Amino acid sequence: MREKEGEEVSELTRAIILAAAVLCLAAGGAGAETYGLKDLFQRALQQAERIRIAEENVALAAAGKDKKRSLLMPRLTAYGNYADFTEKKYAPDTKVGAFTIPGTLIQPDNAAAWGVRLDQSLTIDGREIRDFLLAKENVDKTRTDLSTQKEEYLTAVAMAYYDTLRAGKLLDVAEANLRRLEVYRDAALKRLKVGEVTRTVLLRADGELSGARSERIRAKNALELSRAYLARLVGIGEGFDLREEMKEDRPGVPLETYVQTAMANRTEVASLELEVKMAGDAVRVAQGGYWPVLSVSGVYGRADQDPYSGTLNRESVYAQAALNFPFFEGGLRAAEVREARIREKQARLRLEDLKKTVRIEVETAFTELENQRAVIKALEDQVAFARDNYRDVSRQFEFGLANGIDVMDANTLLLSAERQLTAACYSRQISIMRLKRATGTLLKEAGL
Repeated sequence: MREKEGEEVSELTRAIILAAAVLCLAAGGAGAETYGLKDLFQRALQQAERIRIAEENVALAAAGKDKKRSLLMPRLTAYGNYADFTEKKYAPDTKVGAFTIPGTLIQPDNAAAWGVRLDQSLTIDGREIRDFLLAKENVDKTRTDLSTQKEEYLTAVAMAYYDTLRAGKLLDVAEANLRRLEVYRDAALKRLKVGEVTRTVLLRADGELSGARSERIRAKNALELSRAYLARLVGIGEGFDLREEMKEDRPGVPLETYVQTAMANRTEVASLELEVKMAGDAVRVAQGGYWPVLSVSGVYGRADQDPYSGTLNRESVYAQAALNFPFFEGGLRAAEVREARIREKQARLRLEDLKKTVRIEVETAFTELENQRAVIKALEDQVAFARDNYRDVSRQFEFGLANGIDVMDANTLLLSAERQLTAACYSRQISIMRLKRATGTLLKEAGL
């Protein structure tokens, strides 16, 4: 009776799994958009908030350049004023013999003045020009930093992409393991009926089958979490399919070639090289504070008042030049120059440190990739041996030449080898992407 119930449960389990697979395929194929790695890259660059923030930093740097350029342009201003006094005031009368000369007007009822003036101030050594060129270099540096942000983000997207594919393959491995154990459980049940094995063998098979179902649930949950993280990272809905795109592995390239490529292409290195140049320019800008400032002005002005004074100058046009040289400012200029030189030294030290870090990153990624290649070759052989072993042991069990423990051991060996091979294959893809990121070629090879 229990054996019959066991057969019914097994059939019901297979029917449920088949129905679930059909429903998943139907749900995935109904309107789900399929993405390859490059498609995800494009969507990520369009949707990512951190990339948009970095793009705004470029716009901010461009605005700063415009501010510095405005200091090179002359300033044209218009002015005007009007004053309404409480009373007219005259100077005291002057008596000359029998004559009295009325005093001159010193305060009218009202007075007005207006005009335009053109002003320009420049340091003698061209400090403002250097400051403007420094702002232009900052724009270039910010654009380079934007490329760095893009490469870092695309690396995270690539890792999430391959993690999701790996989770899907591990789910396939778990389902294949479940099917093998169902077949073994059915075979154990049949042998139990004819008295070839004890009930312990069937109970062991049921226990392994339950564990396989639990493992399948865990693998499915891991896949759902990976898909959710990828969807959040890229900015797409969770109802999507992935198209597998495996990057080509190119063994045989020496390590030093990758290092040289990294030094030539890493945007972080280019950014710090610009920062060193900017720091040197900043020293010269600070030294410009020792030079005098030349100010030139051109003015056109008009004036009027009521009552009219004979000494009033109604219209004037004049030019003015001034040279301002501060002799003592409490050590401010010397402190600014010292500060600029310290920052230049720090920038050079950061550049040297970054180059060492980049070399370590390249060596690490290169070594990881080399290890993955060797591991995959060994695991492919192990999987082939494990499959042959499981097939042979299963047949021997059917004919009573092997026991249940032999089958379980063979299945465990095969399951472990398949999991390790699956994980290693996608780890190699992740290592390839890390090497591209370490050498600074990810963005260029992605065509973005």
